[in-house]
Amino acid sequence: MSETSPELASAELDAAGYTQQLDRRLKLRHLLVYGMVFIVPIAPVAVYGFVAHASQGMVPLVYLVGMVAMFFTAMSYKQLSAEFPFAGSVYAYVRRGMNPFLGFVAGWMILADYLLVPAVIYIFVSNWIGGLVPGVPHWVWIVALLAVNTAINVLGVRLQSRAHFVLLALELLALAIFVVLAIRFVFVLGQGTGGFSWVPLYQPGHLSWSFIATATTIAALSFLGFDAISTLAEESQNPRRDIGTATVLTLVVLGALFVLQTWLAALAHPDYSNLDDNLGFFQIAREVGGTALFVLFIVVKALATGVASALASQSAISRILFAMGRDRALPFGGFLAKVDARFKTPANAILFVAVLSLVLSLSVPIVVLLHLVNFGALTAFLLLNLSVPVYFWLRRGQRTRPFRHIVMPLCGLAVVGFIFTGFDRTTFLFGCAWLVVGLLLGVLRRQTSLPLGTSP
Repeated sequence: MSETSPELASAELDAAGYTQQLDRRLKLRHLLVYGMVFIVPIAPVAVYGFVAHASQGMVPLVYLVGMVAMFFTAMSYKQLSAEFPFAGSVYAYVRRGMNPFLGFVAGWMILADYLLVPAVIYIFVSNWIGGLVPGVPHWVWIVALLAVNTAINVLGVRLQSRAHFVLLALELLALAIFVVLAIRFVFVLGQGTGGFSWVPLYQPGHLSWSFIATATTIAALSFLGFDAISTLAEESQNPRRDIGTATVLTLVVLGALFVLQTWLAALAHPDYSNLDDNLGFFQIAREVGGTALFVLFIVVKALATGVASALASQSAISRILFAMGRDRALPFGGFLAKVDARFKTPANAILFVAVLSLVLSLSVPIVVLLHLVNFGALTAFLLLNLSVPVYFWLRRGQRTRPFRHIVMPLCGLAVVGFIFTGFDRTTFLFGCAWLVVGLLLGVLRRQTSLPLGTSP
C-alpha cells in the first residue's frame, strides 16, 4: 500500500496497538522542508576550507560522492517507511523488520546521534555568535536558543512547520545571492578561474581509493539528518508515500545545492591552499560580495544551524523517545510518552531533550560529543540496511524485487561499513561503550514484566 488518507493512517496506527495522539497535519512539502532545514542547505560553508584541503580542491566531487553513498540508505528508509508508518524511525523499522531486541539496539544507537546533536549545534553557534558579539558569555546564547526552540516544539507541529518555511527561505535567499554574485565575479568580471572549469570536480592525477575513502567519510557525515523525516510518520497525512519520498528528495535536492555552491566557490577562489579551515567559504563570500555578504553568511549560518537545524533535531529525538517510551523500551517510558493534550506534542520528551542539551553543551567538550554522534548514527544505519533483506526476502518471501530488496541495501551496508574504517580509535571507544550500555539495558528490559518493545 502506498496511498493512505489521514483517517486510514490513524486507523492503521490503532490496528498496530497504538493511539493517534500526535497532530496529523503534515504534507509532502512540510516533510521536505523539515529535512532540508535539518541538514541545512548551506551546510558546506562551515567546513569548506577543511574539505578543500582534504580533497585537494575537489569539494564538489566530495559532496557528489557523499550523496551517492547515502542514497542506498535513503532507499532503505523509503522501503521500510512504506511498510511501517510509525514515529520511531529506525527503532520502529528494525524492531518490526527483524526483532524487538535489535530494534531497541538500533533506537539506542540513534539516540547517541540525536540526543547529542542539539548540544553540538549550540556549542558551535554560541562560538560563531561570540565572534560577532564579544563580551557576551556563550552560555547566554545557548540558553536563549534552547528556550526559543523548546517553546516552538512544545507549541505544536504547525508552528514548527511555519518556522521551518521562514528559516529555509532565509537560507535559500542567502544562497541565491551568493550564486548570483559568484557567477558575476567569475563569468562577468573574469576573476577566479575567469570561466568554467572541470578542475573542482575532476582531477585525474589526484583520484585514488584513498581519496574516495576520505571523500565518502567527510561528505556522508554532512548528510546525516535526512533520516529524521521518518520520525514524523504519525504527523504525516500520507506516511506510507510521503515519508520515503521526502527522504530521498531531501538527499538529492541538497546534494545538488551542495555541489552547486561549492563548485562556484572553487571557481571564484581556485587556490584553496590559502583558505582557513573554519572560515574558508566566508573568505570567498567576502571576495565575491564584500563585507556585507561575509556578515550575511555568518548570521544566516548561525540562524540556520542554531534555530532551524536545532529545532528540527529536538523535534526528531523527542519523537523517537516518545515511540520508545510508548513501547516501554526505555526507563521512565510512561513519562517520555506523555503527549500534551492541547498542542498534541510529546512535551515531556521535548523538555527532557532541552534539559539534557543544556547540561551537555555547558559541561562536555565538543570533541567528545562529535565522536559519539557519528558512531551512533552509522551503527543504526547498518541495522536498518540489514532489515530490508531480512524482512522482505526472508520473513515475507518477496523474491520479485532483488535489486530493491537485496542489492541496494547491501550496497548501503557496504558504504556504511566502509565509512567505519575511517573512524579513529577514540570514536570506536566512545561508540562501543555506548553500545555496551545499550546491550546491557536491553537485556535488563527483556527481563521485566513488560516485554521489550511491547505496547502497554
